[in-house]
Amino acid sequence: MRLVLLLSALLGASLALETFLDFWISPSAPALPVDVRIPAASVQSVKAFLESQGIEYSVLIEDLQVGNSDGHAWSLRTLWKQTRIPSLASFPVWALPRPVFQELDHLASEHSFVEKIQIGESYEKRPLYALKFSTGGSNRPAIWLDAGIHSREWVTQASALWIANQIASGYGSDSSITSLLDKMDLFLLPVANPDGFVYTHTSNRMWRKTRSKNAGSVCYGVDPNRNWDAGFGGPGASSWPCSDSYHGPSAESEVEVKSVADFIRNHGNFKAFLTLHSYSQLLMYPYGYKCTRPDDYAELESLGRAAANAIKSVYGTTFQVGPICSTIYQASGGSIDWAYDIGIKYSFAFELRDTGRYGFLLPATQIVPAATETWMGLRKIMEHVLKKQE
Repeated sequence: MRLVLLLSALLGASLALETFLDFWISPSAPALPVDVRIPAASVQSVKAFLESQGIEYSVLIEDLQVGNSDGHAWSLRTLWKQTRIPSLASFPVWALPRPVFQELDHLASEHSFVEKIQIGESYEKRPLYALKFSTGGSNRPAIWLDAGIHSREWVTQASALWIANQIASGYGSDSSITSLLDKMDLFLLPVANPDGFVYTHTSNRMWRKTRSKNAGSVCYGVDPNRNWDAGFGGPGASSWPCSDSYHGPSAESEVEVKSVADFIRNHGNFKAFLTLHSYSQLLMYPYGYKCTRPDDYAELESLGRAAANAIKSVYGTTFQVGPICSTIYQASGGSIDWAYDIGIKYSFAFELRDTGRYGFLLPATQIVPAATETWMGLRKIMEHVLKKQE
């Protein structure tokens, strides 16, 4: 097994307290590489252990502080510079995620078929705002799209905002978008974990979880993509509150997860559940909590490959397609497994750019290209879902 080390010189309080390694990517297949972030103080001892065991490794990022040197808010400010989203022009770090909310307000004010709705609030009382794209009618078949459930995956929140602009501006001029919104509703939640998102800008760029307090522990937060009621507490989720993959005390214990789950259950007519993550360039469908194929395996595999081809057609970026368990690793309590198990057939998770060269610190120049190719994959799936409603 080859181990890819991501060496960190970030010696803030959060890293100084860590007694475990931060596995960024940990595939289940032993022949695949594993990406791990290592505190600077532990580098030599980890290298010595690997060499003593004959395990090959290479260093991708020598210093994460240098890798993050272009500023806390590149994902939003650079998005504005490249796409001229005015509400993201200039804002203080403490104001996050207010600029995102301002952009949602802007889209709603500019387009009569766009509405900003609140589906809940976070642990720290930040609103969970989503955009509803609808041209009329009640309880129409709908598509769900979210981003940023893991807070450090900045390219997903930025991509969601870019995609929201594409959808809003495309109605009436883009035949695919127009056909979709004439018959279906689309709900888009650009920041599914606002507390964690703020924390990555103010305290710890590598923070993944929510910011809830864990009873009986000094460690904060739950992995919100291990907290869904889908094989909860099974393989690929940790029972240790300090772990980045801590599943929480019970399914839907995190208010962010429960808010989305309740909204989708109460709506009752969602036909697709799509979620954006980074990184690895993967397009996955259920299952993650078990390694058996879903009943709709053939259709999901075929649709996933069609979407991956659409992504590749833009810049040549290659996405691997398959079930979560065999494509990346076994992971219980995930959102698309939950969605599929409650009857939403077209449930897919996208892992955006790249494959490890930059990881979570994707250069700002790649934001719009990543969003552009991702949108092509999403719309391929949405077009298929629409045809199934006709």
